[in-house]
Amino acid sequence: MIIGFDGKRAVQNNTGLGNYSRLLVEVLATRFPEHLYALYAPKLRPNPRLKPLMELDNVELHTPDTASGRTFGALWRSRGITSALKEDKVSLYHGLSGELPMNIAGSGIPSVVTIHDLIFRRFPECYSAVDRRIYDYKFRHAAERADRIIAISECTRRDIMEFYNIPAEKIDVVYQGCDRQFRTRPSDAAIERVKAKYGLERPYIISVGTIETRKNQVMAVRGLRGLPDDLDIVLVGRRTPYARTIDHYVSTYSIGSRVKFIEQADFADLPALYAGAYFSSYTSRYEGFGIPVIESLSVGTPVIVASGSCLEEAAGPSAPSVDPDDVEDWINTAKELFNYTESRDRLARQGQEYVSRFNDADMAEKTMGTYLRAIREHS
Repeated sequence: MIIGFDGKRAVQNNTGLGNYSRLLVEVLATRFPEHLYALYAPKLRPNPRLKPLMELDNVELHTPDTASGRTFGALWRSRGITSALKEDKVSLYHGLSGELPMNIAGSGIPSVVTIHDLIFRRFPECYSAVDRRIYDYKFRHAAERADRIIAISECTRRDIMEFYNIPAEKIDVVYQGCDRQFRTRPSDAAIERVKAKYGLERPYIISVGTIETRKNQVMAVRGLRGLPDDLDIVLVGRRTPYARTIDHYVSTYSIGSRVKFIEQADFADLPALYAGAYFSSYTSRYEGFGIPVIESLSVGTPVIVASGSCLEEAAGPSAPSVDPDDVEDWINTAKELFNYTESRDRLARQGQEYVSRFNDADMAEKTMGTYLRAIREHS
């Protein structure tokens, strides 16, 4: 069987959808080596993270073979790609980021689409009107035209059913794992090296993710004033205009020495950054899944999550959760994690045990099951 994939994110993105795309294709190619896996991308881009995937014997990368396809990559990805899929005799096509070619339904090729989240519907104020319309059109089209849909959480599955009126039986929930580097806690020496690299000399809390309104990092920054003065917070992620809200709060309350930003952290350093923290804070108002949650728990660092979306689903029943606007509850929870070693260690063990379910084997088996159902139902 030849399985085709939308390879744009695998080639161009270093985080998020890129990580998901590369991980899924890798685990499938490793667990089911009898099949050929073909990624279709509108253009090539140097990406060291892609190299291990392309070294597998049963993985190929295809780009447009016509001048018009190379010139108009977006158009090729939305329509022209189907000709290449038919010419290559692809058995099934998987859109990995909520999109499918507009003409896939008439191509005769079974299709699957992964929808990660519909946050633009839940929090429209975080997106421009143009972006909302584009996303809504593409995601609705893909959800309606696909033979089957993969949702990365039960939360996303419910949103697809609610917003696009898709029947439950068409949607399979397939949890994703995190990169293999998070499966083993780094050594104490490695943790100290990474802390020194980023100038982290004091005890700290960590929060990983783009610094943006929805992620709600200001909650932990506000809560810092209720914690011991020798405890810092480290915000790892790209700054957006929302970061000025944090800057203003930091300046107003003169806590600049306790709030540290790391914008360009090396991905290889993340396990040690997590492991060096007392705990993680991930109080996003809404997520499709929350990979930083399972990254933190995988290396043995407990996490405080916000209630109301999928984060409790990702963190498990033992993880402490707080209302994303209740700073006092966050402070009280943080104090317990900071002051009581036994409580923190217990939550760390329970968290590690819980996130073991998000593994490569399960991801591969369930995804292949979705493919086989899609082919059968298409026929």
